[in-house]
Amino acid sequence: MYRSDNRIVATLDAGGTNLVFGAMRGCEYITEPLTLPSRADDLELCLQTIVDGFTEIFSRLGDKPVAISFAFPGPADYPSGIIGGYLLNFPSFRDGVALGPFLEEKFGVPVFINNDGDLYAFGEATGGILPEINKRVADLGGHKVYRNLIGFTFGTGLGIGQVINGQLNLGNNSCVEACFLRNKSNPRIIAEDGVSIRAVIREYRNLSGNHEEDLTPYDIFKIAEGTKEGDQEAAKESFARFGEIAGDVFATAVLLSDAIVVVGGGVTGAMKYIKPALLKEMRSTIDTVCGDSVNRLPMQVLDLDDDNDVAVFAVGDSRELRIPGSDRTVIYDPMKRTGVAVSRIGASKAISIGAYNYALSQIDSAK
Repeated sequence: MYRSDNRIVATLDAGGTNLVFGAMRGCEYITEPLTLPSRADDLELCLQTIVDGFTEIFSRLGDKPVAISFAFPGPADYPSGIIGGYLLNFPSFRDGVALGPFLEEKFGVPVFINNDGDLYAFGEATGGILPEINKRVADLGGHKVYRNLIGFTFGTGLGIGQVINGQLNLGNNSCVEACFLRNKSNPRIIAEDGVSIRAVIREYRNLSGNHEEDLTPYDIFKIAEGTKEGDQEAAKESFARFGEIAGDVFATAVLLSDAIVVVGGGVTGAMKYIKPALLKEMRSTIDTVCGDSVNRLPMQVLDLDDDNDVAVFAVGDSRELRIPGSDRTVIYDPMKRTGVAVSRIGASKAISIGAYNYALSQIDSAK
């Protein structure tokens, strides 16, 4: 989207332990990252650290950044730049902090703060999987251009962002979420309790009887691979259950937005064990009250990491259709379809690209 743009945007990766500052030009970092402790339990110290970090980044640059843009954990009133509510990793912000206006006064440039799931989706839509898929579709002779995308992240929690018709969907309350959808395995609990790091660990412990304190999803992946001692079948089943619940969430999201899906985050390293159950769930059927069986999604669900499926996704059932009373024809493709892909660039870079492109798009739209 802005890969040839020379404007600079200062960025921040805000975590409860560390704050990592940087600057981007043309969707690429142009400074070495600067890491400072968050001091998230002390508001005054945390704000001073943020100011110090951006001051140092500005001093490293020949040209002044045109904006500051970054992801910050919610809840928040992102359009107003106000962070507040129950923030597990930033307790000092819970009563509400006008972080965006504060930084605008300090640095004299516009400040854009968003949810990390939103920026992840926007980065994938503008500089990640969506341009790649559209290029492959065109190269294979397809005629459709895809503009709707849902980005999910698998990690500590279940993150989501939506891009509809090329625009980031912020909703009315900056509150587009998937974590509070019902969990297919137990509708009384939230989906995130089945699609997260803690879910994989809990399932493996329950299935294997192994209650090691320091067990990680990567350990469980290695057990599934047979490269670490443990219950291999329990490890595989843990990821499969994760995939089934995720597939249920994905199906709901796709049904409501008619979008393709990209997945990022650390747990995607185990997608070979997650994806079969995920796709099976998205391709499953559901019954009507009359007893008829219908597809869960009224479209084909294709694996966009598989070349054969990509070829089907690209051309669909395209054919020429003659216009009545005319010698002219039009292209007709009755095949409705969606697809699921794993991020090629990773969640961290996608979030950074999303922050950069979002800032410039907002500046340009205001001209």
